[in-house]
Amino acid sequence: MTEPQEPARRHTAIGAAVWQIIDFDLREQLDLVRYLVRWCALGSLVGVAAGLSSAFFLWTLDKVTEFRLEHGWLILLLPAAGFVIGFVNHRWGGTSSGGNNLIIDEIHEPRAWIPKRMAALVYIGTEVTHLFGGSAGREGTALQMSGSLTDVISRALHLREADRRVMLIAALAGGFGAVFGVPIAGCVFGLEVQSVGRLRYDALVPALTAALIGDKVVRGLGVKHAITPELIGYDITAPLLAKVALAGLCFGLTALVFAELTHGIKRIYAAGAVWPPLRPVIGGFAIVGLTLAVGDQAYNGLSLDLAARSLAGGAGIIGAAFALKLLFTAVTLGSGFQGGEVTPLFVIGATLGVTLGRLLGVPTELLAAVGFVSVFAGAANVPLACTVMGAELFGADGFVLFAVGCVVSYVFSSHRGIYTTQRIAVPKSPAAHLPTEEGGSVGDIARRRRPTAPEH
Repeated sequence: MTEPQEPARRHTAIGAAVWQIIDFDLREQLDLVRYLVRWCALGSLVGVAAGLSSAFFLWTLDKVTEFRLEHGWLILLLPAAGFVIGFVNHRWGGTSSGGNNLIIDEIHEPRAWIPKRMAALVYIGTEVTHLFGGSAGREGTALQMSGSLTDVISRALHLREADRRVMLIAALAGGFGAVFGVPIAGCVFGLEVQSVGRLRYDALVPALTAALIGDKVVRGLGVKHAITPELIGYDITAPLLAKVALAGLCFGLTALVFAELTHGIKRIYAAGAVWPPLRPVIGGFAIVGLTLAVGDQAYNGLSLDLAARSLAGGAGIIGAAFALKLLFTAVTLGSGFQGGEVTPLFVIGATLGVTLGRLLGVPTELLAAVGFVSVFAGAANVPLACTVMGAELFGADGFVLFAVGCVVSYVFSSHRGIYTTQRIAVPKSPAAHLPTEEGGSVGDIARRRRPTAPEH
């Protein structure tokens, strides 16, 4: 009687095992669906906030820039505008004056909510900076507005600390993708920028969603981005790759100089105990003097005309154009004016690309496009995002060249950067002897790199 029961038991055991596997897979797939739906919904909220704020910012910034160009005398009021910006931030800025570094720091170690006033203060400060001729960009404002508004959403939804950190990464992705019209690069930027050498895949879904939605919102509202030429018809040969790599070294060193000069100016003000509202006043007078010395306002504001002419072949671009734009921007931002670094870095890279193209015998428009993304790759330590950005802006035919330029620039910018709260997750060289413990930031390394005063 027992023998016929054995096959039945075996069949029952096999059936139970198969059902267990199916049940496990079904539960896992249902969990993944819930995860996907939840983070797509949250990422969409971030994308809408980033898109609306970026669209409004870009539209008003265009109006402000047009007004400044029509009234060149406004540059003479830059010192007075600097005092207003400095006083407002000193009096009411609080922690919001930390800007993008505050957002990155909150992603690593959440301590407090991003101040609600950050969005308004950075928006007004950036518009005033551009109205009176300071040399600054757009990305910093877009990211800070997106981060501030996103934290309002996280607070309203009572999100957990871990979820709030992911939301802030999505905010960086949404703001970057929306303000520059590069959603895929925006996604990678959000995942890459908070740490040197490591991507945050846990934020992939909301970051991609926020960047795509943010870009769609901006375009849907009729705000147009600058049209960039498509790179086609270039044979990627070994000599060309070697020249692009050499140019990448120059792009990386230029990024290093920009970061060090900007931070160095800030340290000089701090060491001299200059009252914060007076710092942009001093910087304003310096920018006025530089503008008068140059004889025009090509290096004030965004300087998009310099980038456009560089990408069109470099007609009228002088060899020192990149150095002048670098100096104008470092003085502006180092003195406490508000705005981003990215657009000026695009201009610096494009104009430097023209100069290097002439020296290396490479088509200037080609090396201008590579420089456009490569200097920023080194300054912000985001080679992957900038490689993707190059393909989105200039076409996939130049993808290999963008990759070479961005990676080499990233390596030779050393462990420096415009975002001092970036953590060093993976050193750029295994042999690098970093003067900091594991997990230190770019700012930590910068502080330990500086010589200390000898003891008496």
